[in-house]
Amino acid sequence: MAKKSWIQRNEKKAKVVAKYAERRAALKKAGDYAGLSNLPRNASPTRVVNRCSVTGRKRAYYRKFGVSRLTLRELASQGLVPGMRRASW
Repeated sequence: MAKKSWIQRNEKKAKVVAKYAERRAALKKAGDYAGLSNLPRNASPTRVVNRCSVTGRKRAYYRKFGVSRLTLRELASQGLVPGMRRASW
């Protein structure tokens, strides 16, 4: 499980990105890169990290399911992911 502080920090970054989205788009369209550099660092969408919705893990994240590989395997074993089952041959 990820530390609560990392998860909260990531949510805070997402809010800042949403707040400055229109302003960033306008500056990029105008080609004003000096104006872009004056925005807060966390206003860039690349600073937001995809995290597992269950554990908060950031590595091995599956976008389609919104969870990490470990959580996905657990959920699939329990039969909670529709259309997915364990391999057997």
